[in-house]
Amino acid sequence: MDINIANPLSDARWNDLVARHPRASAFHQRGWLEALFRTYGYRPFLLTSASANKPLSDAIVLCRVSSWITGTRLVSLPFSDHCDPLLNDLGEFIEFTNWLRLKRDNQGYKYIEIRPLSRIEEGGLHPSQSYYFHELDLTASLEQIFRRLHKDSIQRKIQRAEREKLMYETGRCEGLVEDFYRLLLITRRRHHLLPQPRLWLKNLVECMGVNIEIRLARKGRTPVAAMITLRHRSSVIYKYGCSDEKFHNLGGIPFLFWKLIEESKASGAEKIDFGRSDLDQRNLIAFKDKFGTTKKLLHYYRYPKQRENKGRGWDLRMIRQFFSILPDPVSTAAGEVLYRHIG
Repeated sequence: MDINIANPLSDARWNDLVARHPRASAFHQRGWLEALFRTYGYRPFLLTSASANKPLSDAIVLCRVSSWITGTRLVSLPFSDHCDPLLNDLGEFIEFTNWLRLKRDNQGYKYIEIRPLSRIEEGGLHPSQSYYFHELDLTASLEQIFRRLHKDSIQRKIQRAEREKLMYETGRCEGLVEDFYRLLLITRRRHHLLPQPRLWLKNLVECMGVNIEIRLARKGRTPVAAMITLRHRSSVIYKYGCSDEKFHNLGGIPFLFWKLIEESKASGAEKIDFGRSDLDQRNLIAFKDKFGTTKKLLHYYRYPKQRENKGRGWDLRMIRQFFSILPDPVSTAAGEVLYRHIG
């Protein structure tokens, strides 16, 4: 097989493949790739068997992440929960991964990482990190979906939010981006994490267009909870959520999830991707379970095999605790610098 390289930001054939391939998601869309490039400088490229004048029937999209802190590597795709290779059979996958492994060995990349939704048994790649992937089936009626919600943790909080007359907004305007970002700062500090750059959110909204939505709940004029979702055909992805813990008793986050379910169902969506969870995030896993989601293991794969780093957990806890006490302007600036090295 001849393998060719193409640019998904300028090649119209990529949009056509993403529109029709059964394993494509919002993370394959040109808008997501453009936002990665604008914000972090990650230049995406395609590997395909199609020559320049032929339609795409297969492709793997990757970004080259270059960092003096974390090394230079090829990732499919940075900051994406998953990104299936858009291929047609196992034989194609082995051909592409053989090419990638040779590329890595010849050019000295630290590693190649693929993030598929499906388990990989072949191709010379090794499992590196594992998560839970959560998904909600929307094919049942709204009444059935509501009955499957946890009665105390979800149903009653939705009803509490309605009694409190929380105001609800949805859209992509600059004001919603700013309200979301203020809540994001509160949430990331609470979890001892750096906030994503404000520019990343602005670029996502601008590049994704109608395929991104911000949902916001207010008590009076005060934002209490918000989320960002992505859309691709009949699938909706819950990507980011944030809230002010002072108002958690009002049920803002369950309220927004129920609005998301109602609106996704009404628009013809068949499933909501609730994203990934680390295997040790017991509270987050339990929270997603309470919406009636199903979960499965999600594996990332690397070449060469990842070396074990026994000190990483301790180092990460110390770094998180340090950043959690920084003033917002410093934390924001640190996030803008460091996120481009994470990928």
